[in-house]
Amino acid sequence: MKICPYLESSFQILGRKWNGLIIHYLSLCPDGRSHFSEMKRDIEEITPRALSLKLSELGEHELIVKKVSGESPVVISYELTEKGRALATALQPIQQWALEYQKINMEESESK
Repeated sequence: MKICPYLESSFQILGRKWNGLIIHYLSLCPDGRSHFSEMKRDIEEITPRALSLKLSELGEHELIVKKVSGESPVVISYELTEKGRALATALQPIQQWALEYQKINMEESESK
């Protein structure tokens, strides 16, 4: 049986640490965009270097876009592309699964 190369490619992107979480985070932002400092604050364990690398990587895959304002001081924000929003929608059932089964795992661990 041959595995679909498109699915394999998608898992290679999502399987890299932080990528799925960044996509999910941006999908939750009220105006659909966030600044580097906000993401660094809210995704607590990611280092600034890792965040910078991941944002570049996701941009290369056309999942996010970096927006630079023309005003002074320059303001940089990141937002999902249409392709990124579609992926975020596909991740919603995974989030539901995680909420359901992580809760069960936590309850089982606490009862032991």
